[in-house]
Amino acid sequence: MKLLMIEDNKSVSEMMAMFFKKEKWDAHFAYDGNEAVEMFNEDVNGWDMVTLDLNLPGKDGMQVSADIRKASPTVPIIMLTARDSESDQVLGLEMGADDYVTKPFSPITLIARIKALHRRADLSKTTPAEQPANAVSSFDVQTDHFKLNTKTREAYLADKQIQDLTPKEFDLLKTLAQKPRQVFSREQLLQLVWDYEYYGDERTVDAHIKKLRQKIEKAGPQIIQTVWGVGYKFDDSGVDVQ
Repeated sequence: MKLLMIEDNKSVSEMMAMFFKKEKWDAHFAYDGNEAVEMFNEDVNGWDMVTLDLNLPGKDGMQVSADIRKASPTVPIIMLTARDSESDQVLGLEMGADDYVTKPFSPITLIARIKALHRRADLSKTTPAEQPANAVSSFDVQTDHFKLNTKTREAYLADKQIQDLTPKEFDLLKTLAQKPRQVFSREQLLQLVWDYEYYGDERTVDAHIKKLRQKIEKAGPQIIQTVWGVGYKFDDSGVDVQ
């Protein structure tokens, strides 16, 4: 794994460097926002993971996240944020981060989060050309107006592809679409999509749903519905293909 850690605290970076070395990861470090964006842009398609501290000199973490997301819609980003900055956590997720870890954090916890996110993100790097000839035309989830291929990590609404889905957005869409019109609570979605306990932090789901809806709307009508007081459901029964 080629990983970029953006962290202005050199003690934290040096500590994590030892853990990354133990995992045999190719870790690189940036210590301010401008340096981070420059380093990322030098090899946009080569990074497998980014960890991003929000409090950075030069350019703040929110802007760095936005710049990275513009350059690469799908590279996994894990934010590192202060425990009491709830608004920063939500805004960071809305800006394109896939996950967050609160400071102070255990190195083992961060490593586990990186591995969990990387497992899912790694699937999205498998291109259709690498699949068997019949894989591109086979869909794991298919309804009247929606279809999804897990191998190619592609989703289509009314035959128009939903573009630039991050690993978490794709998995969230798949989870909902596998059971059309079934209502999922935020807690259920946290357990099904994120692989680990989020300690009831349901804002994570809301932030990802918001970004997912924005991408769906570029392809067609909204198919992720809010069930007030309960959660969310997938429903494409009202899609008009005319």
